[in-house]
Amino acid sequence: MDLQLDEKLVFRNISTQSDLDTLAFLADALLENGYVTNEYKEAIQQREKEYPTGLPSSLPAVAIPHANYEMVKKTTLAIATLERPVLFHNMENNKESIEIQIVIMMAIGEPHGQVEMLQKIVGIIQDEPLREQMVKASSDKELLELLKKAIA
Repeated sequence: MDLQLDEKLVFRNISTQSDLDTLAFLADALLENGYVTNEYKEAIQQREKEYPTGLPSSLPAVAIPHANYEMVKKTTLAIATLERPVLFHNMENNKESIEIQIVIMMAIGEPHGQVEMLQKIVGIIQDEPLREQMVKASSDKELLELLKKAIA
């Protein structure tokens, strides 16, 4: 999988009001930088309603939204840490909500690439000290380096 990580898709301490607001912010950044098609934003928001992406874990918790590979022009990840956690529905139980503070949006342009990337992201989810470092990163560049190291 040819993954390009781009500093233009790294956002620290953004302030959003909801899960859909957060998804729109990251999807817009992916579109503006030529990684996805126009349909991606609506698709990712619709998918979140049907298949939530909040992962149960210790805090800071992570959400890993993604949409169909056919809407992706170039494979990448967009990441945001949130100034204040927002509620995402629990991937394992749609009736529960989780306070999410890290969102890693996957834009994977290959049919089977999502499974491969999910396996790498699970390492981040299982590493509480790494998640804390991500939330405390002092610059977008530092956050990008932490992400690179985590999925290398």
